[in-house]
Amino acid sequence: MANELQGLRVAILTEDAFEQAEMVEPRRALENAGATVTLVSPHMPQVRGWHHHTPADTFKVDLSLDQADPSNFDALMLPGGAINADRLRMEPRAVAFVKAICEAGKPIAAICHAPWILIDAGFTKGKTLTSWPSLRRDIENSGGSWVDRPVVEERQLVTSRKPDDIPKDFNPAMIRLFQHARQAAGAR
Repeated sequence: MANELQGLRVAILTEDAFEQAEMVEPRRALENAGATVTLVSPHMPQVRGWHHHTPADTFKVDLSLDQADPSNFDALMLPGGAINADRLRMEPRAVAFVKAICEAGKPIAAICHAPWILIDAGFTKGKTLTSWPSLRRDIENSGGSWVDRPVVEERQLVTSRKPDDIPKDFNPAMIRLFQHARQAAGAR
């Protein structure tokens, strides 16, 4: 099923200092499934991944956040990394981009610290999520429920805890969720 996401347009929104495995591995899975993936960032022309606390590789940004229109995407993937997630949630344009995706009912996959921006976008109230454990109180204080599981699938949202969850749990759940978006996009 190498083309189950053929024609699906996915934005990966990130800043510098994202956890590299949380962007690279899901992006590879999306591309292998046939999705068109666009790396979007307020930081141009490239962003740097991290391996935990150590700077790692740089990646070319495909589209500036200033030029990114949420209506041009069918789904959103949010990698974690504490610094990346904190920077994004402090960027009003990033919060507005995520909020527009949420309000349009488009699917979102978020891992590790990435749910922070979902909190700021007002998207966690009444939802069950997982994340890196340090976000538990933030999620609960925003009206969401937090659980310690490798992956949580709820309506238009898939969340996961950490890089170890990616291959077995997060990527398959993300592909399943995004497949529904592809079917909806094909029906338009």
